[in-house]
Amino acid sequence: MVTASPPLPLATASRPLAGGAVGVAPTRRRRGFVVRSVASDREVRGSASASTDEEISSVLSSIGSSAIASNITHHAEFTPLFSPEHSSPLKAYHATARSVFDALIMNWNATYDYYNKVNVKQAYYLSMEFLQGRALTNAIGNLELTGQYAEALKQLGQDLEDVASQEPDPALGNGGLGRLASCFLDSLATLNYPAWGYGLRYRYGLFKQIITKDGQEEVAENWLEMGNPWEIVRNDVSYPVKFYGKVVEGTDGRKHWIGGENIKAVAHDVPIPGYKTKTTNNLRLWSTTVPSQNFDLGAFNAGDHTKANEAHLNAEKICHVLYPGDESSEGKVLRLKQQYTLCSASLQDIISRFETRAGDSLNWEDFPSKVAVQMNDTHPTLCIPELMRILMDVKGLSWNQAWSITERTVAYTNHTVLPEALEKWSLDIMQKLLPRHVEIIERIDEELMNCIISKYGTADISLLKQKLQEMRILDNVDLPAPIAKLFIKPKEKKESPAESEGKLLVKSLESIAEVEEKIESGEEDIILSETMENKAESEDVADSENEDSEDELDPFVKYDPKLSRVVRMANLSVVGGHSVNGVAEIHSEIVKQDVFNSFYEMWPTKFQNKTNGVTPRRWIRFCNPELSTIISKWIGSDDWILNTDKLAGLKKFADNEDLQSEWRTAKRNNKMKVVSLIRDKTGYVVSPDAMFDVQIKRIHEYKRQLLNILGIVYRYKKMKEMSAEERIKSFVPRVCIFGGKAFATYVQAKRIVKFITDVAATVNYDPDIGDLLKVVFVPDYNVSVAETLIPGSELSQHISTAGMEASGTSNMKFAMNGCILIGTLDGANVEIREEVGEENFFLFGAHAPEITGLRQERAEGKFVPDPRFEEVKEYVRRGIFGASNYDELMGSLEGNEGYGRADYFLVGKDFPSYIECQEKVDEAYRDQKLWTRMSILNTAGSPKFSSDRTIHEYAKDIWDISPVILP
Repeated sequence: MVTASPPLPLATASRPLAGGAVGVAPTRRRRGFVVRSVASDREVRGSASASTDEEISSVLSSIGSSAIASNITHHAEFTPLFSPEHSSPLKAYHATARSVFDALIMNWNATYDYYNKVNVKQAYYLSMEFLQGRALTNAIGNLELTGQYAEALKQLGQDLEDVASQEPDPALGNGGLGRLASCFLDSLATLNYPAWGYGLRYRYGLFKQIITKDGQEEVAENWLEMGNPWEIVRNDVSYPVKFYGKVVEGTDGRKHWIGGENIKAVAHDVPIPGYKTKTTNNLRLWSTTVPSQNFDLGAFNAGDHTKANEAHLNAEKICHVLYPGDESSEGKVLRLKQQYTLCSASLQDIISRFETRAGDSLNWEDFPSKVAVQMNDTHPTLCIPELMRILMDVKGLSWNQAWSITERTVAYTNHTVLPEALEKWSLDIMQKLLPRHVEIIERIDEELMNCIISKYGTADISLLKQKLQEMRILDNVDLPAPIAKLFIKPKEKKESPAESEGKLLVKSLESIAEVEEKIESGEEDIILSETMENKAESEDVADSENEDSEDELDPFVKYDPKLSRVVRMANLSVVGGHSVNGVAEIHSEIVKQDVFNSFYEMWPTKFQNKTNGVTPRRWIRFCNPELSTIISKWIGSDDWILNTDKLAGLKKFADNEDLQSEWRTAKRNNKMKVVSLIRDKTGYVVSPDAMFDVQIKRIHEYKRQLLNILGIVYRYKKMKEMSAEERIKSFVPRVCIFGGKAFATYVQAKRIVKFITDVAATVNYDPDIGDLLKVVFVPDYNVSVAETLIPGSELSQHISTAGMEASGTSNMKFAMNGCILIGTLDGANVEIREEVGEENFFLFGAHAPEITGLRQERAEGKFVPDPRFEEVKEYVRRGIFGASNYDELMGSLEGNEGYGRADYFLVGKDFPSYIECQEKVDEAYRDQKLWTRMSILNTAGSPKFSSDRTIHEYAKDIWDISPVILP
């Protein structure tokens, strides 16, 4: 409860204006605090010095907890969200958040203004997801005010942890894609790089996951119901976005997109503070609406209320839900509208800022030297035709100028090798919704084909056909006539009439001797008759052939009406940008050698690797403060928070008994927090003495939660076959924890969730098993849940089918927190294993180069399943885990071919290797000294996986930007 205090004079909290200046209403002065500007005589380009960090730290530490308490009290009294008599931790949270916002705002404005003033090159990161997590603890941690805020809240009768827990996770993302984007924003600000993020402000997010007896159920997120104290609505920063309509050519020779549906994208800005730096960058999120005059007042008064609000609903629903279901045509249109809104509004904003900064010296050729646009996956691919459209149709540039600028500005990060995740849009839908963009894409496609022809020539027409089929942006669309002519199949040369008659004559007679014999016998009339009949037959055939004498076109040059016409967005991303990067070494090799091999052959210098990373601030320092203190003690400083290379200093202490004891104590304390989380979220009570075995990630067949739960079922079956004494001797106690959302329309993934919860309901109440085995599915997994689970985890499962996970980032977070991984050689697992040491990683399963052959072996009926795999499937079918029918789920692991069959993700193939590896895990865990050593070496081996390293590489190799130190 916020305690009463003497009334404070009402003051208007500082808020930045659109141009970056702080607007303060005339009022009496009030007691409070601000973060003072920190002077620096450093050059604009260069890295922040240690002295600058120390100066900032000194200024911030001088802010007293009493001043903070006064400021919080002011916001508690004057917040518009609560009535004066209402007191609660929620009110305390909003008051505290607004207090922290005051501390951020001066640096936020200063950063905004200084970027405009110095006009250096700036990067813009476009992503459909930003999975930020709670902002309060992160912000006060980056400002180095955690202690002061904890003390201030204590003075007010509140606990910082309780207050922080009131903050809902922003529902702006789902998985690793969004969490990576948020880690990148943190690193960009911390490292003083000029960069902004752009996304959409989803009102309801993906969904809130509820676990019932029927499995996963989805309800709308409510994260905005109490408002968002971390954002400012920029009502004067908005841009028109158009759909449908038609394209006409004006008298000025330019194309004009007219008519159709018009909406407005409005900016909402969120500050992104760096750690120990004044730099506070911006995340700009777009909401969608239409002007008030679009409300049909006449229809409303006539009683047609639905029609009256139709325009507003159509506009606002664009930002209602992340990834709306696209099974229907309406869903597909809505998703495409989302992607275009992000691209159009963001590019209009970027261009406006470029023009403002350039002033009278505006030169469009300078655009790529001032702007870098990074497309996070294929969702923002429409940036390419949209930038072309604006440059040509609005700014008046030629095609060649616009293309050169676009190609030098845009870059693409690929996040998947799954074919279904390489977006393909219906050309028919896109043509209706974005007619001008289709025109531009068609021309890009044609120029790409000409480029392919120039490289490969026409001598080997089969090779050329193959390359066009693989590389075209438009799939199943007629080839342009000049290119189609290359694929004519000429018919065989026709014989002349004389040649035909001669052949016919010879053909109709057995020999000259036969002719002479027939003449001598007076049968020359018969000879003439046969000859003329054969000639007539030949002429009939010739006439028939002449009627169809044109050369034939290869069918591939024509549209096949049985198939859909599509736009391949990944191909457009590769063609339209100057850089394509994968996100782990093995993934980048697959991108080059498989996914985009033909493009790699044509433009090898476009392709590079940027192994993902995570921010050590949120993912060790703030979420695991006890371990952080231990690390700083043994390394000798907390410099590792900004320079993770220093974590390697732990290696020399890995066998030190004192460090091991402290390390185990910290892990135990973190496990106790997990015990509380599980009890609060599920009602299950688990023992902190058991090994905590965790798999938290999006539910997908390729991530193989099914392999994990089948391994647990096998473990349970073996336990049930033993006596109590044998069980205790044979098995290490485990708490097996799952978390993650299955997409609402992904039926098989939802079956897996249901199966996990059914297994849990049986195992957890089995008195024979007790604490030897517990299974927990934590509902509504998000960043805040991860911040509790990861520090308390001891074994983490990253068991995707080899070659299918691009990178993963949770594996990095687990390793940083001293959790040991069990996994395949997939994604970043490969590099983590190299860094932490093979002996500190539990490896199993087939390797990526084997996968294609193993699937072929399965299709040919040559796969012989391990008896233990057959045993566990039969056990499931016996109904041990309730009345649910799991025939479909088990059936997906059987057969040699067919959709939903044939075990495409090789669960059966890897099952024996997996359970044998789990036996090694048990053996290692029994030796706690060995296990603790492995844990320490995982943290010590994780420096490479800081997003700071990743961002330095992006800045140098792709964006060509440098740090900017604010004065």
